[in-house]
Amino acid sequence: MEKEVAAPGDVRVINRLTRIARTLRRRQTDEERKLWARLRDRRLSGLKFRRQAPCGPYVVDFLCEAAWVVVELDGSQHAEPGHIEKDTGRTRVLNELGYDVLRYWNVDVKNNISGVLDEIVVTASARLAPSSAPSGHLLPVRAQHGSSVTGEGSEDSSPEGIEK
Repeated sequence: MEKEVAAPGDVRVINRLTRIARTLRRRQTDEERKLWARLRDRRLSGLKFRRQAPCGPYVVDFLCEAAWVVVELDGSQHAEPGHIEKDTGRTRVLNELGYDVLRYWNVDVKNNISGVLDEIVVTASARLAPSSAPSGHLLPVRAQHGSSVTGEGSEDSSPEGIEK
């Protein structure tokens, strides 16, 4: 299935993805809530994350725009037939856009959140380099192609045919 990518200025697609993201934020899982509590407000090594954020043709669970890192949490439905292929395609599209995609099973967040957080920091730090700007802000180091790390994909169908 061809995904609708928001072109710059395509307000219709952007508005639809924003509505979907808002709905998903209200329906977050316990594991998403637990991870968000550790990512929000720059609590993880000063990295700014957004949750249920539009990213390309998808709404991703967590996005660190500065480092071009996407974090996805997967429930047991992602082990069902068909989901692995969809998740692989989703990761490929996000990688082609320049993002590294980190995927974790919900059980990883539940039982080993410190390991999950450590891997996120390592990946994001590797993609950031000190800026030569006097302000000292960090700039992303974009890889030619992103990489997929940990677990098997994340993708839930969401309202209006756009996939989360």
